Amino acid sequence: MKKTEFTRRRRQLMRIMGRDSIAILPGAPVRRRNGDVDYHYRQDSDFQYLTGFDEPEAVAVLVPGRSQGEYVLFVRDRDPARETWDGARAGPEGAVAGYGADDSFPIDDIDDILPGLLERCARVYYTMGVHPDFDQRVIGWVNGLRAQAKHGLHTPQEFVALDHHLHEMRLFKTRAELDVMRRSARIAAGAHRRAMKTAAPGRTEYEVMAEILHEFHRQQADISYHPIVGSGPNACVLHYHANSRQMKDGDLLLIDAGCEFDYYASDITRTFPVSGRFSGPQRELYEVVLAAQRAAIERVRPGNHWNDPHDAAVKVITQGLVRLGLLKGRVPTLIREEAYKKFFMHRTGHWLGMDVHDVGEYKVGDEWRLLEPGMVMTVEPGIYIAPGTKGVAKQWQGIGIRIEDDVAVTKDAPEVLTSDVPTDPDAIEGLMQAA
Repeated sequence: MKKTEFTRRRRQLMRIMGRDSIAILPGAPVRRRNGDVDYHYRQDSDFQYLTGFDEPEAVAVLVPGRSQGEYVLFVRDRDPARETWDGARAGPEGAVAGYGADDSFPIDDIDDILPGLLERCARVYYTMGVHPDFDQRVIGWVNGLRAQAKHGLHTPQEFVALDHHLHEMRLFKTRAELDVMRRSARIAAGAHRRAMKTAAPGRTEYEVMAEILHEFHRQQADISYHPIVGSGPNACVLHYHANSRQMKDGDLLLIDAGCEFDYYASDITRTFPVSGRFSGPQRELYEVVLAAQRAAIERVRPGNHWNDPHDAAVKVITQGLVRLGLLKGRVPTLIREEAYKKFFMHRTGHWLGMDVHDVGEYKVGDEWRLLEPGMVMTVEPGIYIAPGTKGVAKQWQGIGIRIEDDVAVTKDAPEVLTSDVPTDPDAIEGLMQAA
C-alpha cells in the first residue's frame, strides 16, 4: 500500500474529528505463545489502517490543526543490541522519513509528552476496551490534567468512540484496497485449486492443509484464520479445526481457508469429492447450495439491504430441502418458522477486509443497511446433515456442504473476487481428474 493511501485516510479522519480534538491509537502488543516464545507479530488493524507502521510498542496520535505537525508517532528508539536479536527498528527518525509522521518521539517519553498534547483539546477520540492496560494510561493522563483545572489548565471534556468513525471508513474499500483484496483472493483461489488436485482417498486432512499453507507462503501470504479441512462427517462441524482424519473414498471434503496479503484477508470455502466424483445424493445437495449461493450473489447490488442475499439463499435452500424430502410443508411457512435452521444454521455472509469478520455495522438503527459500492462481503450458504440426524434417510447423513466466495459491491453487477476456483460440480470434477 502506498504512503499516500495512509495519508489520505488520516486526513479523512481528521476532517471528521475537527479542530480542538485528539485521536490516540495504540498498536497491538506482543503476545506470548508459551514459555519465552511469542506469537508471530501482527499489527492492530485500526492502527495499521492509519499508519502502515508494523512494529510493536507504538502509539499514533492525530491532532488536527497542531502547528508543529498533526500526525505524531511514538515508537521504540533505536537499540543496536536489541536489533541484533530482533531485527531493525525504524526509530523516531525512521517514523518520520519512512512512514510520514510529522513528528516522532521515543515511546519511553510518552508519559512526558502526550499530556501536553491532550491539554490543548476538548475531545478525545479513543477506542475503549481493546487494550485495557492502555485504557488506564489514557484515563490517568486525562485525570492528571483535570486535577490541574483549578489552575486554569484547559482539559478534555469529552471522550468520543474512535472506532465508530474509523470502522465506517474501513467498511468502504478504495481502489487501492480492492486491488490488494483481489491479489489475496487470487492467492487463496490458487491454494484451493491445489487442494482439489492433491486430495485423494488415504491422504490425511493435514496433508491437504499443508498444500494450502505452502501455496500461501509461496506467494508471500499468511493464513487469515486457521484453515478448516473437514472430510466426511467432519464437514458437518462448522468450526472444525483438528484436521487430522484420514480421508476415505466416497467422502466429501469441505475446505474453508483464506489468506492475508498485505494485511487484507480472503475467505473461501469449497466442497468437493475426495474421489473426484460426486455421488448422486452429494450432487443433489451440492446443487441446492450452489443455486442458493448464485441467488444470493445476484442480490449483492447497490440499494439492496444487507439481509437480501441471506433471504435469497434461505428461500432457495428451503425449496431444495422440500424437493428432496428433507423438509415437509409449504415453503413460506417453513421459512417463517425457520425450519431450514436444522440444516442451515448460520447466516450467509459477513463483511470482509483487513479482518476476516471485518468491521462495519450491519444495521442503521433498526433497519438492515443498504449495500453501497466499495463494500466487500462473503456469500456462504451451506447444508449440514450430521450422522445420526433424526428423521433423515441414511443416504443424506454425513454430508456437509458450504460454498463461499468474496464479493465486492460495485455500481453495477457484483464482482466475485474469488472466481478463479470453480464452484460448478462438473468443473470441479474436471479439475480433479485432470490432476
